[in-house]
Amino acid sequence: MFKTIRNAWGIPDLRRKILFTIFIIICFRIGSVIPVPFLDMNALSNLMTQNGANEGNSALAYLNTLSGGAFSNATIFAMGVTPYINSSIIMQLLTVAIPPLERLSKEGEAGRKKIATITRYVTVGLGLIQGFAYWWYLQASGVTTYNDGFAKIFSAIIIILTFTAGTAIMMWFGEQINEKGIGNGISILLFAGIVARLPFTINLLGEYWNLGMQENGQPMYLILVPLWVVIFLIVVWVITFMQDSERRIPIQYAKRVVGRKMYGGQSSHLPIKVALGGVLPIIFASSILSIPSTIQAFGVNPKSGFWAAFFEAFKTTGWLYMLLYFILIIMFGYFYTTIQYNPVEMANNLKQNNGTVPGIRPGSPTAEFIRKILSRITLIGCLFLGFIAEFPLIYSALTGMGSLSMGGTSIIIIVGVALETSKQMESQMMMRHYKGFLD
Repeated sequence: MFKTIRNAWGIPDLRRKILFTIFIIICFRIGSVIPVPFLDMNALSNLMTQNGANEGNSALAYLNTLSGGAFSNATIFAMGVTPYINSSIIMQLLTVAIPPLERLSKEGEAGRKKIATITRYVTVGLGLIQGFAYWWYLQASGVTTYNDGFAKIFSAIIIILTFTAGTAIMMWFGEQINEKGIGNGISILLFAGIVARLPFTINLLGEYWNLGMQENGQPMYLILVPLWVVIFLIVVWVITFMQDSERRIPIQYAKRVVGRKMYGGQSSHLPIKVALGGVLPIIFASSILSIPSTIQAFGVNPKSGFWAAFFEAFKTTGWLYMLLYFILIIMFGYFYTTIQYNPVEMANNLKQNNGTVPGIRPGSPTAEFIRKILSRITLIGCLFLGFIAEFPLIYSALTGMGSLSMGGTSIIIIVGVALETSKQMESQMMMRHYKGFLD
C-alpha cells in the first residue's frame, strides 16, 4: 500500500487528488474541535465521562467513535456522518419497498442523481432531528448556559442549526472527495475519524498496563494488554485476507463468426467477493441496536422492572445485544447482496454475450446456480463479519476492558477503506500508464 501511495504521488494529477483529500480531512478535523456556542465545557466533560461517551460500552461511544471524538465535545461536526449513513439505509429500504423509487433506481445515471438528491434532503432532516435530540439531552443535563426565556429559545435555535449545518457540511465534504479526491468520501471521513481516536486507544492500553504494574494493581493486565495487541494484528491480517478473497465462477464463451473473422472461444471467470457488503452490514446493525441505549442515555433510565432489564440487555456487553447484533449482521449482509446483485440479470448478460458456465445450461439454470453461489458466499462473508464484530465485545466482557469493545467495527472500517483507496489509486495509475496503439 505504501508503495502504491509513493507511485501515485509521482503522478501530478493523482498528487493533486491526494492533497485535496488531505485538505478536506484537515478541515474535518478542525471542525471536530470547534464547540458549538452557549455550552459549559466543564459540565459537558463531566457528563460525557459519567455516561461513558469516551468509552466503548455505550451507544454514545459508538457515535463518538464514528465522529472522531466530535460528539463528546459537542463540536460543529458532532453528528458526524451518522445522519447520512442512516439516510442511505432508509433510501435503500424504500427503494425496494416503493415502486416509484425502484423505477428511479433503474433509470440509469439520471435516476441515481434524483435518488441522491432525495438522500441529501433526508440527511438534513435527520441531522435536524438528531441535533434537536442532542440539544435536549445537553439542556436536560445542565450543560447549556442559557436556560430561561427568550435566551433559551435563541440558544437552542443556534445550537440545533449549528449541528444541522455541520451534518450538511460533512455530506458536502464526502461528495467533494468523490468528485475531486481519492476514495469514497464518506468512508474516508469515517476512516479519518476513527484514526483520530487511535491515540486515545493507545493511552487506554497504557493505563491498563500501568494498572497491572502497580504494586496493589491487577497483574492480569500485563498479559491482557499484549494479548490484545497480538489479537489486533491477527484480526487485521484476517480482514485483509478476507477482503481480497473471492469465488471465481468459470465462464466459457462460444465461438462465433462475424464476416471473415471468428470471435469468442475464450475462457474467463465471474468473480464474486466473499465480503460483498464490506462494513455496511455492521454499520447498519450497530445503528439500529444503538437506539435503545441512546434513548436510555437521553433521559429514559428506569431503575427496576421490565424496562430496566430491557435496557440492561441492550448494553454492548449484554447477551441480547450480542445475539441480535450477530443476527442483524447476517440479515443486512443478505439484504445488501440482494439489492446489489441480480442473478437473473447476470445470467441474461452471459446469455447475450454467448457465455455459459461449464456444465450449466444458459438462462434459468445459470441464474439458479449463481443464486446458490451468492447465498453460500454471502453466508461465509456474514459469519466472518459477525465474528470480527462480536469478538471484541466478548473479549471486553471477559476481561473487563470495556473501553476497547468497539474495536471490531473500527478495525474493519480502517482496513477496508485503506484497501479500497489503495485499489482505486492502482486502477487510476493503470489508466494513466496504459500502453495503447500510440506508444
